[in-house]
Amino acid sequence: MLQKRALAQTGIDVSVIGLGTVKLGRNEGVKYPQGFAIPDDATAHDLLALAQMLGINLIDTAPAYGSSEERLGYLLSKQRQQWIICTKAGEEFERGQSHYNFRPEHIRLSVERSLKRLRTDYLDIVLIHSDGNDIDIINNFGALDVLNDLKRQGLVRATGMSTKTVDGGILAVQHGDIVMATHNLDYQDEQAVIDFCAQNNKAVFVKKAFGSGHLFNGEDALQRTMDLLLNTKGVTSIIAGTINPKHLRENVDAALKAVP
Repeated sequence: MLQKRALAQTGIDVSVIGLGTVKLGRNEGVKYPQGFAIPDDATAHDLLALAQMLGINLIDTAPAYGSSEERLGYLLSKQRQQWIICTKAGEEFERGQSHYNFRPEHIRLSVERSLKRLRTDYLDIVLIHSDGNDIDIINNFGALDVLNDLKRQGLVRATGMSTKTVDGGILAVQHGDIVMATHNLDYQDEQAVIDFCAQNNKAVFVKKAFGSGHLFNGEDALQRTMDLLLNTKGVTSIIAGTINPKHLRENVDAALKAVP
């Protein structure tokens, strides 16, 4: 069974592999090396069942992932207590284009909309979906302040940000519980963020562990990635976005070898 790790001091435990679900709802404007068809409900249901069987309890989604939230709300409607759901706020994807809105009223509206789409009365984790201007979003928009207010209201259990800069990542976890940072075999520029989280009992979700599919060059690269990330102090979970059952099994197998 996959190891679970504590999510900062929130009382939440998450599997060291989380299932990213952009491919359940969006295949436009993505940066994967190959195109793909969005799976139908039966295929998506089977993928989620496999993930659960393999010990995954963390699902990552976002409003910017097309219909992902709504589909998960339907597919997980009778399994809510069995999953830790992470969604985001700040980025929208409409008519083939992304745009961003970090105003407090929009962040609140986005969370309320995610609650409805996901058919739940609380969200385990909500992250601000940064456009790269991390510090401006935190200091001038107060986006994390809004999430923390919603946390106090009991609508959100853990807060944080999916960041793109070192300074932004460190500032984000000073205002929240978790940061989602990029870290992989070819890119380790945000190591300082992970180190800060390890020293301050904050959580790290790793995104782009395989460079959006561009670093996935066979079992050796997969195992080396898992060995690196899951044995880096501070890393809580790797978000692996796939709709391929074989790849999902391979990810879990490699994770089990990295942290038996």
